[in-house]
Amino acid sequence: MLMNRLKRHTKPGMAPGTLVSEGVPSKEAKITVISYSPDEFEEKRVNSIDECKKYVGKRVVTWIDIDGTQNVEILKQIGEQFDIHPLALEDIINGGQRPKLEDFEEYLYIVLRYPKKLDTNSNIESEQINMLLSKNFVITIHDSENIFEPVIRRIKEGKGRARKMKTDYLAYALVDLVVDQHFVIMEMSAEQVEEVEEKVQKKASPNIVTKIRQIKKDLVNIRGSIWPMREVINNMERDELGILTDATKIFFRDAYDHTIQLIDIVESYKDVLSEMFNIYLSVKADNTNEVMKILTIFASIFIPLTFVAGIYGMNFEFMPELHWKYSYFILIGIMIIITLAMLRFFRKRGWLGNNEK
Repeated sequence: MLMNRLKRHTKPGMAPGTLVSEGVPSKEAKITVISYSPDEFEEKRVNSIDECKKYVGKRVVTWIDIDGTQNVEILKQIGEQFDIHPLALEDIINGGQRPKLEDFEEYLYIVLRYPKKLDTNSNIESEQINMLLSKNFVITIHDSENIFEPVIRRIKEGKGRARKMKTDYLAYALVDLVVDQHFVIMEMSAEQVEEVEEKVQKKASPNIVTKIRQIKKDLVNIRGSIWPMREVINNMERDELGILTDATKIFFRDAYDHTIQLIDIVESYKDVLSEMFNIYLSVKADNTNEVMKILTIFASIFIPLTFVAGIYGMNFEFMPELHWKYSYFILIGIMIIITLAMLRFFRKRGWLGNNEK
């Protein structure tokens, strides 16, 4: 599958490890270059990676944002212009990678998962965010438009420390944005949990089980994204390339704390959902027991009545009661007395409800 997209091999006159596209139509990619320093800011849409190269080193930070991971030609240009390892390029185009951090000596390759949820009733989907971080530039590659708009706006406005810091702080801002998006998704999951909790308390319908399973599946997906991302952020603090300054490592430590908080929230919601599922089973069992109790009471009342009716339904010739003038009314009265006596007995024992005194 991957070899149909990108294939590494050597041809005459071609360096080992050169990426060659096979069988994948290039998808149009949107390339944006953002170059800034404390006093300057420039944002420009370009048509090729060659144009991006001249911005590197022009100002303190150069950020190349590419919307379109399936454009093989763009990825080949990135590999050639910035000397990116073919394995990193394969991971970018292959997608489906779990969050990870790889050290390629001159730069760091970072993979994150950006969660998305259209509404409270839809399942969570996640998009792979690829980041190449060096001392001179940051390259981000993804498939969603305006995904980093909050960070771009903050840099453009020049508020805070964004424009005063280097590429490592930009990387932190992007990682922090992804972490914050998980909090947004968790808020939507919290609304679902509250909704299910109310329904369980009111009425335990079978649809609740489906909803609980959906939410638990979403929480598993979030945990699968957050858990390795926690390790990514933790490993970035131990950066041996010297890309991250001590001042920025403090911010990454804060992002790490946020991932721990997210994991705790996910685990607490999973516990709540498990408890709600147990409550649902308990309510269903109580309802079943209540139905069985009512049926048992009815059966207990009609057993002696059936016995009496069976006795006098026998076709014996010599049954003196059959010839009494008021036999029918006497027998009906006896049945009514038996019924009332049994109801009184059941109520006294508390089987017909709370026996309050």
